[in-house]
Amino acid sequence: MGHAEAGGPPTEHLDGLLARAQNTFELDETELVRLRDALMHQTELRSCRQCNEPRGPVGYSTFRHVFLLPDGSSGLLWELEHNTARDGSLLYELYLDEEALTTAERRVHELTGGGRWEDWEEFEKGPVWLPEQLLRTTVPLEMSRAYVADNSADHARRVLRRAENSDRPGEEVEQLLATAFAHDIALAPKPRRRSGGRDATWCRFYEHAFLLACGDEISLWELEHNLTSDGRLVCEVYLDEAAAELAADRRARALGVEL
Repeated sequence: MGHAEAGGPPTEHLDGLLARAQNTFELDETELVRLRDALMHQTELRSCRQCNEPRGPVGYSTFRHVFLLPDGSSGLLWELEHNTARDGSLLYELYLDEEALTTAERRVHELTGGGRWEDWEEFEKGPVWLPEQLLRTTVPLEMSRAYVADNSADHARRVLRRAENSDRPGEEVEQLLATAFAHDIALAPKPRRRSGGRDATWCRFYEHAFLLACGDEISLWELEHNLTSDGRLVCEVYLDEAAAELAADRRARALGVEL
């Protein structure tokens, strides 16, 4: 999928964010140097907004990356992830200033065709998890492959690396994916949230499809959720859609949450 990764030491995490961002030239180098001294880091989902289009779900997510510094203070880095490109691929932007982030969110919001920005402003005090029109979707949306040859083997490695479930795909699958030369990322039409209230439980599915050198195709299903005891956002990876679905239901039942 393309989303914020929280694994590894702070410096490695920061390097990963900078490597995929489209606008690193806008960032204050002095502040980036300061963040490199961080002792710990944490990634939090701030908001997600999506709408349905004929070509598939279009939308954007905002992540907040918090870096704990040696002096006890913290530094913030905001990441905006969206799929407004013509080919639907995920794009990333980084901001050190929340006001600049809001300006970027407004620009991307207008590109998604998600309605007037002003209609969303009343929700800015808390996360807007999923729009009602997507939550009401009952007929699966058809998604076509749009394979891209862009360091696909490395993408597969990163997806598996961030998986926190003990039953994630093993070494045999890793070896197969090391031969991947193209991949496609799709947001599965399975929006989930706790019924009622704005403190919605976050549960999102991605399908990562890979073309292998032998001509075969293999998919990884990534489950992103905050169905954890502390509400922390985590990722799990499975080899089939059903296993990801069952895992989500199992996590929800353990917390007494109705998806």
